[in-house]
Amino acid sequence: MSASTSETAAPRFAPGLPEELANSPTFLLKRLAYAAKDRAMKTYDELGMHPYHYAILLVLDDGSHETQGSIADALGYDRGQLVGLLDELEELGFVERRRDPADRRRHIVRMTPEGKGTLRRLRALARRNEDAFLEPLSEQQRADLLELLQRLAETHEPRCAPIAPPAEPAA
Repeated sequence: MSASTSETAAPRFAPGLPEELANSPTFLLKRLAYAAKDRAMKTYDELGMHPYHYAILLVLDDGSHETQGSIADALGYDRGQLVGLLDELEELGFVERRRDPADRRRHIVRMTPEGKGTLRRLRALARRNEDAFLEPLSEQQRADLLELLQRLAETHEPRCAPIAPPAEPAA
């Protein structure tokens, strides 16, 4: 065996994939995002649900957003798209909508007890999906990856970034 098979050997990539792309973090992020989304879509579809439904139920469970508009804004969804997703969740009995008595133009959205039970199942499903997707990484690598992604989110998708704690007043 030659020295070229040591740990310093250059990585090899799938045939046809240019090395420049394989070494591009943004290309890899995009491709991995597609793979994660595809996996999630298939898994949720088995339950007759969609990852978007899960996100809506999570926002409602958080309790800080109850109008259709605030839910759409929190998730970055088109308001028209959200109405269709809420229609589906309402048909399944997971949410209910009613007019806001203070402003008849707005709809208040609440999660039903059935929705809360479904959210528990969807949380378990999401954990299994995430664990399966991140299986090649150690716990420390997962934590490092999350920290790096959150740092990128601060610049490119602030809605997804952690909020910095308020600065302590100077003494």
